[in-house]
Amino acid sequence: MNPGGAKTILHVPRRFVAEEWGGTETVILEISRQQKLAGLNPVIYTSMALARLRDESIGGVPVRRFAYSYPFFGLTAADRAALDKKGGNLISFSLFAALLRAPDVRLFHAHALKRLGGEVRTAARLRKKPFVVSLHGGVFDVPQAELDLMLKPVENKTEWGKPLGALFGSRRVLTDADCVICVGRSEMEKARQQLGHDRIAYLPNGVDCAKFASADGAAFRARHGIPPAAFLALNISRIDAQKNQLLLLEAFIRFQATRPDAYLVFIGPETQPGYAAKLRELITASGLTDRVKLLPGLRNDNPELIQAFHACDIFVLPSMHEPFGIVVLEAWSSGKPVIASRIGGLQSLVRDGDTGVFIDPNAPDAAADLAAKLEHFAREPDLCRTIGEAGRKEALAAYDWAQIGQQLETLYLRAEEHCARRA
Repeated sequence: MNPGGAKTILHVPRRFVAEEWGGTETVILEISRQQKLAGLNPVIYTSMALARLRDESIGGVPVRRFAYSYPFFGLTAADRAALDKKGGNLISFSLFAALLRAPDVRLFHAHALKRLGGEVRTAARLRKKPFVVSLHGGVFDVPQAELDLMLKPVENKTEWGKPLGALFGSRRVLTDADCVICVGRSEMEKARQQLGHDRIAYLPNGVDCAKFASADGAAFRARHGIPPAAFLALNISRIDAQKNQLLLLEAFIRFQATRPDAYLVFIGPETQPGYAAKLRELITASGLTDRVKLLPGLRNDNPELIQAFHACDIFVLPSMHEPFGIVVLEAWSSGKPVIASRIGGLQSLVRDGDTGVFIDPNAPDAAADLAAKLEHFAREPDLCRTIGEAGRKEALAAYDWAQIGQQLETLYLRAEEHCARRA
């Protein structure tokens, strides 16, 4: 069902820049590529947050950016920068106007909630078009401590944007959506409990298995001074308290005491500079500046990203909260074993002892447990290969982007049917 034969899918995330890449950006770009292959016209409408160019093409997909603001009195430049990095509840009147004017729209796909999600909701309703919402960062499954950190920049600030939220129906985005898409099963289950409708679907993230199948891991090691035979643990994620790199570092300090030739590499943009500073302080205090590398985030088209996966012996994701964990799929596609937190979407993604190994990040002995697991894998290279191969087969069988794109199209068709009934 495609009324009028319209082809344009408008994807609306809060921000979209190649220099500050994360899982959400990967998902939007990859599903857009699948839509182009299917003859559709995906376009990304977003804010100017963290961006320099108003219009560009990323990975062959057009990106249009618009002026925006945070409707609070008293925000400093540092506050605005922190909101740009993570969780900012922005408003953009020029983006809303563009949503109303965009030609040949088949469907609106919001990748944000709050005021921006409300703008998508309102534009879709005014134009009598379907709209779907993807929950990338979690809504019903987010620890309170993380919410408190995201809200810290607006703490004790006077908000003048509440009437705008009411105008755009920001609090009705999830109840009015023609489909709510959850990337994690735990989030889907909680959404079904709390929302008053059944238009809630599970759609996992995907991976380009062929892209991650091979790379020159030796070149990555040589570039960063890591000996070929050294045991290397890798973490690729935002440098952020949510991702819990401090736990991995504390575990590595214990592990490295018995494995002095071991190395640890962190790669990711710093969404919480204060947290990154704590990591650097502990690295220096532990005398591990030559064994622990803290590298900036890489663009998704940078070949060093895939080289890093192939260079490592094990990938570790010790997050406190994780709706899905797309980097696990990337590690699997590279044939690498995974140690991950038994939380959020990771619980249904990883099979403990088969495609990976779990830790409890909240356990009092979490650092000791993680250190012991690192030691176990370091002693058992055959186990690394066995679990890595099981993960690779899992990624190929269930998570290739072509499959995810087909499933998303099915959800779009259901959303169109619901929109037609509502109209």
